[in-house]
Amino acid sequence: MEFNKYMSPMGEEKLMEALAKIKHVALDMDGTIYMGSTLFPYTIKFLDTLTANGISYSFLTNNPTKSHKDYLLKLEKLGIHATDEQMYTSSLATIDYIKQHHPEAKRLFTLGTPSMQEEFVKAGFELCADDPADRPDVLVVAFDTTLEYSRLCRATWWASKADIPYIATNPDWVCPTDQEVILVDCGSICKAIEGACKRKPDVVIGKPNPNMLYCIRDKYGYKSDELAMVGDRIYTDVATAQNAGSLGVLVLSGETTLETAIANDPNPDLTAENIEVLGELLVKSRKK
Repeated sequence: MEFNKYMSPMGEEKLMEALAKIKHVALDMDGTIYMGSTLFPYTIKFLDTLTANGISYSFLTNNPTKSHKDYLLKLEKLGIHATDEQMYTSSLATIDYIKQHHPEAKRLFTLGTPSMQEEFVKAGFELCADDPADRPDVLVVAFDTTLEYSRLCRATWWASKADIPYIATNPDWVCPTDQEVILVDCGSICKAIEGACKRKPDVVIGKPNPNMLYCIRDKYGYKSDELAMVGDRIYTDVATAQNAGSLGVLVLSGETTLETAIANDPNPDLTAENIEVLGELLVKSRKK
């Protein structure tokens, strides 16, 4: 494949057909719409292009340690005015999953930060205490930077009960950091629980698992091929789309290089220089 701002293994005609179907774009954030604390100069125009063409969009992150309000505040400081419905963290996706698949569940035992737990309380759930008599309807394990040993032990006790659904918010083993430390993330916490009681989570919500896209799809009544997942990582963002049967778009504005994209098997459905190019292609597909 030749690369001139974009490339696709689908070929031009099939790519345009796939883009013409898109009704919602799920966007990774760091490396896709901004880098660190700097907004890319084309981001606002891209979002305006989506709106002008009747395409809704949302922002996705695997990290459940902050509330969606915290993420919205960061976007606001960067000049992006997003709504609650447009910010989708793995904790919010977990809430949606529980409501869709366990509508009778009211009481949860959670491993998570106070900000994450607040999200669940606002959604109408009750949080169980670290008490063997306080039996939960569902066990939720997240990236918990406030983890207490006793609560880890209690979560493992509930995980050992096969009749209690066990959900993990995200699969990440570690959280990226520029500090000289390893931040133990949700996947590692779940592995500790598995080592003690031999049970894995029944479902893992965050990228690259397709459940975040499934939640968006089911919540708004889209079809899988009407969603595109856009990000700068093949192994999370693009893999999420591929696992969900949606369009996977890799942008080269962040972590992944063109050489890596070309060498990857399978190739992303679309590899673009940045989201500005994706916006141009979406417009072009609607003129055919």
